[in-house]
Amino acid sequence: MNMKKLSFLLLAILTLRCLKPISSACHVDDEAGLLAFKSGITADPSNKLSSWKPGTDCCTWAGINCLNNRVTSLSLGGQPDQPNTFLSGKISPSLAKLKFLDGIYLQNLNFSGPFPDLLFGLPNLQYVYIEHNRLSGRIPDKIGNLTQLGALSFYYNQFTGPIPSSISKLTRLTQLNLGGNLLTGSIPYGIQNLKSLTLFNLEQNGLSGPIPDFFSSFSELRILRLSRNKFSGKIPASISALAPKLAYLELGHNALTGQIPDFLGNFKALDTLDLSYNGLSGIVPQRFVNLTKIFNLDLSHNYLTDPFPQLKVKGIESLDLSYNSFHLNQIPKWVTSSPIIYSLKLAKCGIKLKLEDWKPAETYFYDFIDLSENEITGSPIGLLNKTDFLVGFSASGNKLKFNLESLRIVKTLKQLDLSRNLVFGKVPSGVSGLDRLNVSHNHLCGPLPATKFAASAFLGNDCLCGAPLAPCK
Repeated sequence: MNMKKLSFLLLAILTLRCLKPISSACHVDDEAGLLAFKSGITADPSNKLSSWKPGTDCCTWAGINCLNNRVTSLSLGGQPDQPNTFLSGKISPSLAKLKFLDGIYLQNLNFSGPFPDLLFGLPNLQYVYIEHNRLSGRIPDKIGNLTQLGALSFYYNQFTGPIPSSISKLTRLTQLNLGGNLLTGSIPYGIQNLKSLTLFNLEQNGLSGPIPDFFSSFSELRILRLSRNKFSGKIPASISALAPKLAYLELGHNALTGQIPDFLGNFKALDTLDLSYNGLSGIVPQRFVNLTKIFNLDLSHNYLTDPFPQLKVKGIESLDLSYNSFHLNQIPKWVTSSPIIYSLKLAKCGIKLKLEDWKPAETYFYDFIDLSENEITGSPIGLLNKTDFLVGFSASGNKLKFNLESLRIVKTLKQLDLSRNLVFGKVPSGVSGLDRLNVSHNHLCGPLPATKFAASAFLGNDCLCGAPLAPCK
């Protein structure tokens, strides 16, 4: 190509670029609505909204997405582990100016005030995630007017009163998450109309009464979380209809009674089953051997009895069978062989073994181990000194016998309970970094290192001395 043709081609490209329409700034109503929202913010310590300046294109502002110069989503979030990333204030009703808004995502912030009525003025709104804030008062009956919604989450706020029955009109919902509030009363039976739900979460409220027997309506449900309420009665039979797809079934910390239903053995997609802290009795169904994909199983604090089925799980992540009436004798083989287990809690499970004889396939991932109230002898040193990320170890009420000074206390360790054993030696200085410690009723001796723990953590030993006990002689 000669220079003349090349110059002409470059000129043509530049001309085309100049002719390309320059996109105009966001709509004046959207800018006004967002700036009014900003004016309702009383604290923004991390300058999250520093880009929100009058006269600039609001489509370029932090947390804003646009389509054809209209704001379609508002997404602002804090970091729970970074306390200065919040926003404080009220959610301004001026957001109703954003008529093309289809998503509001305000998560881990600090907004207060009542239910945001501005939601009723947004005809295109489909997704509401106002989570981990401090909204309070009642959820209004007219929430049933938001029939276009596909997802509604007020997870972890401070809403009180009942769940409005009108919520049953939101038939397009795939996610309903009202967990972590102060809601009371029963679950409205009309929620069975929400046939497209994949997530249904009401955990950590004050809801009561029986769990409605309406789950045959929810053919797409994958996550059901009703833990930490006051539900009573039996596990509803219609939950059996969820077997093909349900991955999370969490009913712990309620007042449920009766037996664990056999049909739970059909839930082959189940990842997590939590039935802890209820009044369930009888045996664990033998059909649990079908739960080959389960990773998290918590049946603790019930009245369950032997025999416990020999599961065929290839890799359990967390297991808690504590405080039932089991007599396992040994730690189950499918637990010992798991390459991914991080939490093992078998307190008061009738385990009789010498701890050195237990050789788990993998110790690297262990966070929590609780073997309290069993008949375990020997030393945990070989086990614990192989764990690099251990957070808690409890083995109170056994017959462990070892020198406490030989225990490697890793930086992650926060809880250690070795009370009522046969532990000897001195208390090492490394325990000063723990959050909780109990080495009472052992055979420890010598001066105590400086710690923040009360005398009860050290009582009943042979000859410990120094604060908070009596001075050393």
